[in-house]
Amino acid sequence: MSALLEARNLVKRFGGLVATNDLSLNVRSGECHALIGPNGAGKSTLIAQLAGELRSDAGTIRFDGADVGRLGMAARARRGLVRSFQITAVLPDFTVLENLALAVQARQGRHYGFWRRAADEPALRDPARRLMDEIGLGELAERKARELAHGEQRQLELAMALATEPKLLLLDEPMAGMGPEESRHMIALLQRLKGGVSILLVEHDMEAVFALADRVTVLVYGGAVASGAPDAIRADPAVIEAYLGTDEAEGA
Repeated sequence: MSALLEARNLVKRFGGLVATNDLSLNVRSGECHALIGPNGAGKSTLIAQLAGELRSDAGTIRFDGADVGRLGMAARARRGLVRSFQITAVLPDFTVLENLALAVQARQGRHYGFWRRAADEPALRDPARRLMDEIGLGELAERKARELAHGEQRQLELAMALATEPKLLLLDEPMAGMGPEESRHMIALLQRLKGGVSILLVEHDMEAVFALADRVTVLVYGGAVASGAPDAIRADPAVIEAYLGTDEAEGA
């Protein structure tokens, strides 16, 4: 598989702190690539650099064959490099359908009647309903976003990201704050999406990582200490010492 995203020798400094330390990474078309590492390893900083939220101090970022290192977040999103859960805020007093219709409208870049609800426009409503069915929110179309459970709000945020028709989703801890049942539901949802969209996943839930990832890269102090197939990562002594710990090693 060809590399959809290729980052080379990325560096990000905050004063004397080196958050990203000469880091290279690639994500292949159609794969789910997971980033793991202890707190403070630089995972979220790297995601922000890739998304265009933070400008790198050194290194290059190529996406879909083009150098995007100087592009901002919005320009990268238009090219299909989308950071989920942070690209847009769920509107709490709008329904699920209205939130998704507005996300579809943002992707289309078109304007509709000012006094008409976006959800009343067939060109917006129909794609929104298809997304609701795909994500599993079809029965909650008229529910206000603020009335949704935490896991359902996460599903809605993911659906809104998908409305932008991404080529690569940057997911920063999508299971954060979820209970066990909600996490299992999100894992199943992401498994269904695999192949249809490439995913770079940052996640502390190791059950999710090893259920979803085709490859895993381990970050420590801003640098990659290992990268490979999940089984190889679980058995790597350096990874076990740096992050997974003896309990994970014994259970692997």
